[in-house]
Amino acid sequence: MRDEATTFDHESQQKNCFECLQKRIERDLSNRVLFCYGVSDSPLPFGSTAVCQVELNKRDGTLPCKEDSVQFELVAVENTENRCLQRYIDRKILRNGTTENRCEKDKPTLSKINGNQVQVNLGAFEEEDEALPVSENESHACDDHTNFCEETVSALAPSAYAGYGSYKVIEELLHRYVSGSFEHSLMLSLILLLEGRSSKEVGTYFSSLLGLGNRGKNVSSRRLRHPNIAPTIGTLQMPGYINLILPKAPYTLENILHYSPEALKSDWHIRFLMYQLLSALGYIHSLGATHGSLSPSSVKLTDSFWCWLSVLERYSVRARLSLMNETKLVASQPRVCLCHGNCPCSGLYADLRLTNSSDWQRDFKMWWNGELSNYEYLLILNQLAGRRWGDPTFHTVMPWVIDFSVKPDESSDAGWRDLRKSKWRLAKGDEQLDFTYSTSEIPHHVSDECLSELAVCSYKARRLPLSILRSSVRSVYEPNEYPSTMQRLYQWTPDECIPEFYTDPRIFSSVHDGMSNLAVPSWAGSPEEFISLHRAALESDRVSQEINDWFDITFGYKLSGEAAVVAKNVTLPSSEPQRPRSSGRCQLFTQPHPKRRRSLLKKPDRFKPQQEIISQVQSNCDIVSTAITEDASSCIGMADGSLREVENNLEQLERTMSFCEQNRHLSPCYNSPQDCTTQRTSPELPRKYDDLPHPSDIDLNTLLEYFNIVDDGGDLGFQELLLWKQKSSHQRSQSEDVARDMFSVGCVLAELYLKRPLFDPISLVAYTEHGLLPGLFQKLPPHVAFLVEECIQKDWKRRPSAYCLLESPYFPQTVRSAYLFIAPLHLLASNGSRLQFAAKLAGEGALRLMGSFAAEMCMSYCMPLVMSSLSDSEAEWASFLLKEFLRCLKPQAVIVSVLPVIQRVLQSSEYSHLKVLLLQNSFMREVWKIVGKRSYLQKIHPLIISNLYLLAHKNSASSASVLLIASCEELGIPVTIHQTILPLINCFGKGLVADGIDSLVRIGGILGGNFIVRQVLPLMRNVISSCIELSHMNNPEPLQSWNSLALINGLDTVDGLVALLPREVILKELVQDQVFLHVKILMHPNVEQTVLQVAGTTLLSICQKIGPDLTASHVLPQLRDLFDELAFSQETTYALGSESISGEDFTGSRAELLLLLYPSLASLLGIEKFRRCCTTWLLLEQYLYKHYNWKWEHTGETCRAGCENSPAQIKSHKPSSYEYNPAKLLLNGVGWSIPQSQGARSGKSSVNSKSDDVRVTSDEKTEPLPSSVKPEPWFWFPSSADNWDGPDFLNRTGGLKDELPWKIRASILYTVRAHPGALRVLAVADDECTVFSGGVGSGFKGVVHQWELSSLNCISGYFGHEEVVNDICILSSTERIASCDGTIHIWNSQTGKLLSCFSEPSATSLLSGSSSAKKVNNEGNGVNPAALSAGILSTAFNGSLYTCMHYLGFNDKLLAGMGNGSLRFLDIAQDQKLHLWKSQTAEPCFSSLVSAICSCGSDNHQSKAVGSSPSWVAAGLNSGHIRLLDARSGNIVALWRAHDGFITKLAAPEGHLLVSSSLDRTMSVWDLRRNSPNQRYIFSGHSGGVSGFSIWGQDMISVSGNKIGLSSLCHSEDRHQQVIPRKLYTSDRGARNMSALSSIDILPFSRLFAVGTEDGFLKICC
Repeated sequence: MRDEATTFDHESQQKNCFECLQKRIERDLSNRVLFCYGVSDSPLPFGSTAVCQVELNKRDGTLPCKEDSVQFELVAVENTENRCLQRYIDRKILRNGTTENRCEKDKPTLSKINGNQVQVNLGAFEEEDEALPVSENESHACDDHTNFCEETVSALAPSAYAGYGSYKVIEELLHRYVSGSFEHSLMLSLILLLEGRSSKEVGTYFSSLLGLGNRGKNVSSRRLRHPNIAPTIGTLQMPGYINLILPKAPYTLENILHYSPEALKSDWHIRFLMYQLLSALGYIHSLGATHGSLSPSSVKLTDSFWCWLSVLERYSVRARLSLMNETKLVASQPRVCLCHGNCPCSGLYADLRLTNSSDWQRDFKMWWNGELSNYEYLLILNQLAGRRWGDPTFHTVMPWVIDFSVKPDESSDAGWRDLRKSKWRLAKGDEQLDFTYSTSEIPHHVSDECLSELAVCSYKARRLPLSILRSSVRSVYEPNEYPSTMQRLYQWTPDECIPEFYTDPRIFSSVHDGMSNLAVPSWAGSPEEFISLHRAALESDRVSQEINDWFDITFGYKLSGEAAVVAKNVTLPSSEPQRPRSSGRCQLFTQPHPKRRRSLLKKPDRFKPQQEIISQVQSNCDIVSTAITEDASSCIGMADGSLREVENNLEQLERTMSFCEQNRHLSPCYNSPQDCTTQRTSPELPRKYDDLPHPSDIDLNTLLEYFNIVDDGGDLGFQELLLWKQKSSHQRSQSEDVARDMFSVGCVLAELYLKRPLFDPISLVAYTEHGLLPGLFQKLPPHVAFLVEECIQKDWKRRPSAYCLLESPYFPQTVRSAYLFIAPLHLLASNGSRLQFAAKLAGEGALRLMGSFAAEMCMSYCMPLVMSSLSDSEAEWASFLLKEFLRCLKPQAVIVSVLPVIQRVLQSSEYSHLKVLLLQNSFMREVWKIVGKRSYLQKIHPLIISNLYLLAHKNSASSASVLLIASCEELGIPVTIHQTILPLINCFGKGLVADGIDSLVRIGGILGGNFIVRQVLPLMRNVISSCIELSHMNNPEPLQSWNSLALINGLDTVDGLVALLPREVILKELVQDQVFLHVKILMHPNVEQTVLQVAGTTLLSICQKIGPDLTASHVLPQLRDLFDELAFSQETTYALGSESISGEDFTGSRAELLLLLYPSLASLLGIEKFRRCCTTWLLLEQYLYKHYNWKWEHTGETCRAGCENSPAQIKSHKPSSYEYNPAKLLLNGVGWSIPQSQGARSGKSSVNSKSDDVRVTSDEKTEPLPSSVKPEPWFWFPSSADNWDGPDFLNRTGGLKDELPWKIRASILYTVRAHPGALRVLAVADDECTVFSGGVGSGFKGVVHQWELSSLNCISGYFGHEEVVNDICILSSTERIASCDGTIHIWNSQTGKLLSCFSEPSATSLLSGSSSAKKVNNEGNGVNPAALSAGILSTAFNGSLYTCMHYLGFNDKLLAGMGNGSLRFLDIAQDQKLHLWKSQTAEPCFSSLVSAICSCGSDNHQSKAVGSSPSWVAAGLNSGHIRLLDARSGNIVALWRAHDGFITKLAAPEGHLLVSSSLDRTMSVWDLRRNSPNQRYIFSGHSGGVSGFSIWGQDMISVSGNKIGLSSLCHSEDRHQQVIPRKLYTSDRGARNMSALSSIDILPFSRLFAVGTEDGFLKICC
């Protein structure tokens, strides 16, 4: 076999350095093709692939922006390396009639297709090409060693352009790729299939997806790209070579395994990824070709985590190697590169002795022995860590070794950098890092990468284009801000160095005007001398003996664990660990890196010529064994009789060999070691044709059959695998090349589970020669190990084919159906057509047939299409698709996957038709029904309100208004006030649209007159009064403008509410009992003119509503001062007595109110009556006549019809919300039709208001009378105006809880006797309309009552308990409640009937499930009723009884604590017990009764319903201990003494926080991210034991004795915080609560909390 070093040498001769590659791209294409960075398979910057970027010009002629930039890969292939590809392009060019010269015909043009479809004509590219004419002789003249031919190239890149290359061609191709027109016609054909019209082409496409093979040489198949084959955009003929244009994938599978392995979220996702990979590989094999170099680096992944298998570009490398093998090239002298012209790179890297093989063991030994320099070994480590030359986001990193203050001298300590510390630590200092670590929420020392993009661009600023500096460093280019000297650069940055400072003197020279060259230190005469001295310092003995510490910090064991803490090198973890990443910290070693051997250190200019290195792995074993013998002998020789030194040397040698052995995985092997065969493979066919449907027979019904999941399968059994192996014995690999691909498949599959390679060179030799499987193989799951062993069998003929694996039981039906749904969505088609296909396929029932789990997996691939820029028609499809997902997914999946999409649409500030569709009442009702009221209020409701202010679009605002109105009754009065009314009021002055005001008015009409009088009008009075008070102050202009707008909004709202109330109520609430606010505004001297107009207009509306008599008796007396002021004002007097004052001057003043008010009131009351009430009528009428030609006509008691300026012609403000709006007709069917004010003005109210609830007697009494003896709903809820906080409240932005703070009043609103004995536990339903109370009933038996909050009546209950109820859980399943009294009862909340019952075998009485309630006789079970009523369980409590419960909503399971410290899992749906986690007998506590349970994030109300599995479970014990367990295995993670007494409750508001309370009078907050659980925040201040607490956001309310305590979870430097105890008073601040409080629960959206007392009372408080 050829020498690997020689292989690399000749391969590198065919590659350019990246600098020459960039020059060639700019020369042959254009300098507008921006070279970003090169891609290399070696540690050096040489390669044939470049990542480039082009700014696409917009079709509308506007200038391109950053979002219009497209990155792509440009792969250069020499003509002699790929003969088939060259012939393919030549034949394409010949077929289209082009010549060797680039002519005008090759320029891209646009043409119309079918009148509306636009297709680009690129000369040689035609999407509907016929098969290329290939003669029989030509077809057999292909390069057999490549296993490719022209037909294969055509099938792998069917839609790729083939022709001459230019910048115009590239630009047009990228336009086509971005717009999605490459495979648009195929997508349209798929849509036609769903409409009942199929075609042979579509059948062939689905055949390849279903694994039915390619049916031999099918002509149409060559026009269809498999969706898992990396697309080729174009193949461009250039002078002497070919350019392949490929889309840039953001990740590779290698990236994921290195930097974000958690992105493979579950075993299902691994199977789905493997299914994609095998489907693509099977397609390649069906073409008669093979891949040949399958590895994680060849598997590309898109943003949506869709798999692309790199084929065509990888084939070029294999063709090159085969060509070299064929011509038997032999090199006499290794060379690094062979670039055209005088390339400086050949001199920069001439002394390097690197190879392209991935044998880290050999490289390490060469470095250890001094045969590789430090610089070369650093390059190898960078390659292993995935770092990329030239990529500023993940550049190759080197250590700084000197600080440049003095010339480096090994005999002196001055100027040398301490390599035992990171550069970040040296720059920041230990004190700052310790402070950061101790005070951060997530403990860390380092918050950034060791080499950031900012640092790289600053280092190379003098060579990079200004466009890159502006995008990466600073948008405004300022050359003086860049460090000017090396010493200043070193001091400025906390980052490490780059290789260019050790090799390339050009980095110091600036190519930009205004930026000086980077100055070298004074001890270096030139950049060249500095590079030489700097490199010598890197290779010095001093650095060589210390650089291993730097390896440990940057690549080694000091990146994690206790070693990272000691080294102050703990990095800030990713906030989204499941998010895929293509860069990051990569830990290569888990043990200390050995030092270099001192005796063999070499200077870089004295290296011996590189010896031939045998590539066979067996020789590596010989090298290692020889090294041990030689080094042992040399150590003994060096000892000179010193046995101690000999022992030290041997220990060091042993550690080195152990280190080398444990890191063999750094040299992964994915291919079997056999030589490449030269035979061409036969197309692989998975099954007999007779068993398969013909492609033309595949129609919609046939397709839907593949979606139908009959059985999800469950756990994969060994018998199923054996049966599959037996049935598929005839579907084995048909050639050795195919078998080699399947060997690679087995290696990749194993690595996905092991997170490290299965084979290295040594283990591969051991397996192939001796049949010894690696030790890692034992760690694979059994079913995976079975498949891997099948794929890597030594006899290649027994290895299964790709299609055979696709049919294995390893892939459940959910994977197959999800793949069939998702695959067409990754065609290179437009977003609109792909969205239409997904919606149509879902509409045909595909999602329903595949089941909820598979539909959930499809969700993440469909949502980017929904979120893309949509036309109105596409928005209809997106809305339809979302509805289909709502119907098919489980509630937890809807919350996790669908709600975030809805949120992003509603949060968008731009108008979209999709937003209007989502705001429809029918859609939101369905969302509410599925996710529940709490999730709806938390995640959706605030966003609906946000569409009513801040320049909201008319259509979306109208739909949002309809939604708010339609939901008010179902929400209930408390929630409506706090989540709708107050947030809308909070928007006053902030651009609240007319529909927002209309929502306030119409909600009042729906909820009735009493609601308006008690809730809305008091709030409006407070708003207007507060704004008036602010008007007296000298406020800045923005605040004054806000105040005026808020006044206008408030007055408009009052005007709308007036139309809903009787006149007597209006008189009492707005006119009689206080100063008339409207008059107060009109009399105010500092109010803006627009506010005056609105106040006057609404005043007239009130007058018309109450009639002329009440206006004359109650309103005119308050207006007398206003009219007097207007009559005797300076402007009026001057206007009447002097012609020098124009009417325009007076019109702009406050006296303009005269024209608005006087004629209207005169018309309402009659002129004579009005004149009697207004003593200054003569002056006022004279002014009106003189300036507005207004005069009262005595006949008919009307004003003169011919007046030039009638009141109707005066511009006055009328709220637009009361104009008729057709959008409001959406309310038909739910009780409303047109706006309330519209109906009021027409004399008929079409709103189904409850104004009749406010009655008055015939005399003018204004007291409302009750409508019936039965109190109305929510009668006990007080007026929200009692909690009014004035302008401070208004100045906040409305919406979420943190923006509208909940201020606890400690006020009891209502009290009801719930139990004759103690009330032990409370549970509030998510809808906040129902409360369950459990405690002592008659005869000391347990009872649970269900209370309806609107009336505070007991509507049902459960009476089947024999003992006192100590816990209640509301199950997410319909109407089911779990209550515990030592046994657990599951019962129906509507009927009160027992559904099932759980108890442990040792209990005195065993209970079984029944359809009706059963008496439970647990006498003698050890429960002391007196102790229970006191809140403390007796120490004699039977260990087999259940003591507490915790509901796991993500899987509908119940977790029960027991008296013996164990935890029992219960399956509620299946009515059976699951596993038991027994307590540890070694726990340091006398009694291990479980008194409280919680799980990770279970008490976060804002995400409580999110269906994610918790990572830990916490159990509190009566001894004061807390036990933290792993939620998957039940293993104890931590156990500590948390309190000195009985733990009463545990809660987990966040994933890392645990809150506990105890009878020792304290509460504690534990941060579980800390290394020690002893780090906590202690809350003390209660005089008695804390019997319970409840959390909302960052606020905690605790109960102890007869007081509540208020505290906050917000972090404070003081770890001992004081609770503020407060007594509960009745709402009128009268009687004080004297009862001991036993339990508490909150109603967060109603801003209420409920407490239970030891004497059986239920109290609702605020």
